[in-house]
Amino acid sequence: MTTVLITGASAGLGEAFARGFAAKGCDLVLVARSEDRLAAVAERLGREFGVRAEVLPADLLDTADLAAVAERLADRGRPVDVLVNNAGFGLPAPFPYNPVEDEERMLDLLVKVPLRLTHAVLPGLRERRRGAVLNVSSVAGLLPTGTYGAAKAWVTAFSESLRVDMAPYGVRVLAVVPGFTRTEFQERAGMDVSALRDAVWLEPDDVVDRALRDLALRRPVSVTGLRYRAYALAARHLPRTFVARRMARERRAPAGRD
Repeated sequence: MTTVLITGASAGLGEAFARGFAAKGCDLVLVARSEDRLAAVAERLGREFGVRAEVLPADLLDTADLAAVAERLADRGRPVDVLVNNAGFGLPAPFPYNPVEDEERMLDLLVKVPLRLTHAVLPGLRERRRGAVLNVSSVAGLLPTGTYGAAKAWVTAFSESLRVDMAPYGVRVLAVVPGFTRTEFQERAGMDVSALRDAVWLEPDDVVDRALRDLALRRPVSVTGLRYRAYALAARHLPRTFVARRMARERRAPAGRD
């Protein structure tokens, strides 16, 4: 039986990943700050799919909590076969206008935390010569989009490099690169997304379905939707500022649209 540990599992993409893996019969270790919300997700998935769902409440920006999750990943007696690094948050304003402490916290959660947790799980995966790491990145990492985009660019590059290092051990690594997805992310960040076209939005289950297919096919990067795959291709071959301006124009709703 495969066991999957998912960070940020109480809502949004994390909950969708939990549901997607549970549907495949995988046991779960669910990590997030809210124990009540985690317990509700665990109870619901256990009832629906008959899997075991362990609840591990943790604030990953707290040193002791992060260490506890890393210890769970390294536990040879209760092996974790798949790690999904999904926890994250954004900020409402560009870099110059945010408190530097908030920028540092975001950078820690998006870069330091997945680095630490991946390092904890890898020895067991190498030893068993199977398993996977999924790192949730973003199309923001393809374009010049402040600290958040820079951190997500690191996540994608880190995943692609790690994939090469782990291939001889049979360990798969996938960078999941979603665009705008209907979750609590934007609301929690205080972002005004009212002007975004409906066409730019993705559903969490669609992102997860695509990611699990790409994982099975051993692809390095998973991008959901023709629109975002086109952006990813353009970002690799055209000037990044051109792609960023074009993307900004296309995602805005026409004037006067609700």
